[in-house]
Amino acid sequence: MSGPILLVGEGNFSFSAALCQLSQETKLTATCLQRQEDIKHEGAATNIQIIRDSGGAVLFGVDCTKLEECASLRGLVFHRVIFNFPHCGRKSGVKKNRELLKNFFHSCVQVLAEHGEVHVTLCNGQGGTPADKPMREWQNSWQVVAMAAEADLILSSVQPFKSEEVENYRCTGYKSQDKGFHVEEALVHVFTRSPPYLTPTRVKMKEIVGDQTVQDFLCSDSAHPVKFVQDLVVTGLEERCSVSMTTEPLSFLLNSKHPQMASLDGDKVTHCYEIEPLRQERLTCGEPLLSVSQLGGQSTHSDPQETHADVLQLGVKTMFITDTGVPNKSQDGERRPDVNTPGVHKPDVNTAGVHKPDVNTPCVRKPDVNTPGVHRPNLDTPDKHRPDVDTEEGSGVLRFVLRPSLLPQMRVRGGEAQGELETGEGIPFEGPSEGSHCHKDPGASIGRLLGVSGLVFRDVPISRWAQPAFHQLLFKGRFPATLRPIAWLGQTLGRLLSSHGVSVVTEAECVWLTARPMGAVGRVLASVGDREEEEGWVQVYISLNLDLLAVCLFSLPDWRPLWSRDPGFPPRILLLHPSLGEQQQQQQPWRPLFHRPSLFSRCSSFDISFWTGPAVWDDRKLHALAREAGRGAVEQVELIDVFSRQEHLTVRTSYCYRVTYRSHSHALSHTKALELHRQLESLLSSRLHVTIR
Repeated sequence: MSGPILLVGEGNFSFSAALCQLSQETKLTATCLQRQEDIKHEGAATNIQIIRDSGGAVLFGVDCTKLEECASLRGLVFHRVIFNFPHCGRKSGVKKNRELLKNFFHSCVQVLAEHGEVHVTLCNGQGGTPADKPMREWQNSWQVVAMAAEADLILSSVQPFKSEEVENYRCTGYKSQDKGFHVEEALVHVFTRSPPYLTPTRVKMKEIVGDQTVQDFLCSDSAHPVKFVQDLVVTGLEERCSVSMTTEPLSFLLNSKHPQMASLDGDKVTHCYEIEPLRQERLTCGEPLLSVSQLGGQSTHSDPQETHADVLQLGVKTMFITDTGVPNKSQDGERRPDVNTPGVHKPDVNTAGVHKPDVNTPCVRKPDVNTPGVHRPNLDTPDKHRPDVDTEEGSGVLRFVLRPSLLPQMRVRGGEAQGELETGEGIPFEGPSEGSHCHKDPGASIGRLLGVSGLVFRDVPISRWAQPAFHQLLFKGRFPATLRPIAWLGQTLGRLLSSHGVSVVTEAECVWLTARPMGAVGRVLASVGDREEEEGWVQVYISLNLDLLAVCLFSLPDWRPLWSRDPGFPPRILLLHPSLGEQQQQQQPWRPLFHRPSLFSRCSSFDISFWTGPAVWDDRKLHALAREAGRGAVEQVELIDVFSRQEHLTVRTSYCYRVTYRSHSHALSHTKALELHRQLESLLSSRLHVTIR
């Protein structure tokens, strides 16, 4: 890294002098705690002269825990701050040295550039990370990651300290004496600034639901891991059968009356985010609002200058946006959007985990932000593409849910493409689409698949491997029964993904794709509820959770890093492994690497207990508030205990939950985790009116 360098806690200045000799262009400032007349280390005077002759600066009497008080450093910003072998001196214990590190980190960020680095070199075992060999018990280490997190710094990398490569370097200061110490297997811990925790905000969307906030990871030019996984699967299936992918935008909303359409096996889907209509009225075209075209319908107005249009205002009464981007629920029943703004609270999809994912809920392609114009259809005009409208009986109020699946759109549009499955012509749903995968030669394969992918949403509790939003890849195909397509497709996917830890589990008329520790990541099964197939043919569905497959392929700690807003996240992954084409040419298994933005993150757990009233308790409200308060850092919420007691004429119930906080992208100190937990307690009291114990 180029730019000014600051060294603190120097002893004989041999390391600083060596850096100056490596590059004459280095702008180096070396400091030490002692006064100049008190420095007695051998060779110190010579090293100081080397630094000054090279254009560097040497400062004495500088306390590294109070750098902001040094007049000579005021106004200066450094690209790198280096602290080699910090120690309080003599026989100070681990607690004093932890305090030294914490105070140093708090001080050095005052002079650190925005994208600067802090290098702390420790002897083997002191840091308390898995990089130490052997690793000390946490309580007997200096806990360097936790101390840095107190100053909002994250551990970005750990490197060996190669003292032999530093010319004329000699360690000194053993027990505050002019003696050396063992630096073999010492480690350099590199820290960078953590992204900030952002407060969840309500977003008012106009014209199109979900385009300005939800990140399009599956667009044609995306370099995101979920897009890589999709391309890997599609390309692998194309080797065995004809595959056609559609890129047409599909609706985010489904009729709430028929959510069971979103389940592949016919089970009713209950984990949906409900959409609350705010009002329906006629407005001029000067006020573009959410219309049926954005709900999956077609415009009935061909004239862009049409003076009036029936429009619908919808509010996601359950949605909040976190800095990482996952839908959160509001619990007070208020209408979240401003009724004068048509939008919908858009899910921003990066929160902490949730329970085991239901891979039966397929995904949908989100609308293209560049789609020109806004259709303004008459809501009373029937249309074959328009979703069934569910109304509360007698009220005439439209009701929708955020799609938990792509299956309804697949069935509607797949019906139009049924002729393709029967004739063997591999064409997209509604004509060729740019970037679609398609075989034109019906003799080149033994089966045909129609595919679509996109984002789906599920109202699920917080646990490590369940996701409130994820990308799903869904295929619908028609194969000869003699092929035994369920088992055949399961084996095909198994061969494609087995080198990445994905296993195939066969059940009656169904094949599951599973991986540890997340569980199910995909499914192959015969269709239920579609039209009768002619004898000798079987219609099948393949449903894959692209997010969890990306976790497997890229060895991610969990699914939350996939939603990181760090612009360097996709390159951090994709530049570290061969491209898809190279992998196919090499014909050998590979395991991509993921350079985690924050290494060796630790969790903090707190219990929260409260009294509720006689009303039935819905713990989904707690999970929604935990997402809002936790800002993407809540990893798990578990019910620990519950009991009731009679008080006068009412029954009060006490609940105790354990909330676990962990972040793989942000600095999360014990202090910060406690702050987030206090915010959760405050929201529980104010929103749900419970009594914190």
